[in-house]
Order: sequence, then structure tokens, then C-alpha cells
Amino acid sequence: MTDRVTEQTTIDAPPEVVREVLLDFAAYPQWAKDLKAAEVVDPGSDGSNPDVRFRAAAMGRSTSYTLRYDLTDPSRVAWVLIDGDVTRKLDGHYELSASADGGTDVTYVLEAELKMPLPNFVKSRAQGRIMHAALVDLKNRAEARTR
Repeated sequence: MTDRVTEQTTIDAPPEVVREVLLDFAAYPQWAKDLKAAEVVDPGSDGSNPDVRFRAAAMGRSTSYTLRYDLTDPSRVAWVLIDGDVTRKLDGHYELSASADGGTDVTYVLEAELKMPLPNFVKSRAQGRIMHAALVDLKNRAEARTR
């Protein structure tokens, strides 16, 4: 069964800065604490659909997955899973819009399905960690760039 989670935050940095942080895949391990490695394995023909391989810490072990990004919409950074060792689905997107105060309102949506069943409390805990990295760590990184 696929789980879908949505979270929102406001980042005190303009949308262009937030998008730059999101597209600097090689730097993800510097700010997304659970990510151990990120590598663009195929930039795509025009750069708008890169494939990025990630290695992450997950539930006491290392996991790997590859995402194909869709960067054609400047207000959205979207992806779909094309390969994963423990995930069947890991699709999502960040929606970026300018906030009234010059920052960025960010909506993060993630749909995940694991290949193995897990108790709900374990899944909830994992979702919380993913959301933390996806929003709090992103917020810290983007805001640091504007200081």
C-alpha cells in the first residue's frame, strides 16, 4: 500500500535560491543528514530529466535508490523512482511559490511504498525523518545561502 504525506513550510529565501539548493544534487549529503551519497548518473538529453542515484541511511542499514527528475516547470522539482533496493515507489515533488515577505512557500509531497511490510509505527517514524530532511534541513541550507 502506498503512503502519501504532504508537508508545508516557509523558507526565508527567494524561490530561485531554494531551487538552486534542490538542484545541487552532489551537495545533498552536506545538508540532508540521512543521505550518504548523491550522484547524477545520467544528466538527460537537455538537463531537464536527470537521473540521480542516492545512498541513504534507513532503519539501521544503507539503502540505494535512483530517481528521475522532471525539472521542466520552474516552480516545481518533481521525481519518480526508477530503481530502489527496498522501495517500490518513491515519487514526489516540491512546489515552490514566492511568499508575501519575499521568501518561499514550499509544499512537499511524497508517495512511498516499500517492498517489505513494516509496522505502522516504524513507517511513521521513517516518514518523520524523511520530512525533517526534506524541509527543515532544506530550510536551513537555503536560508544560510542568503545570510
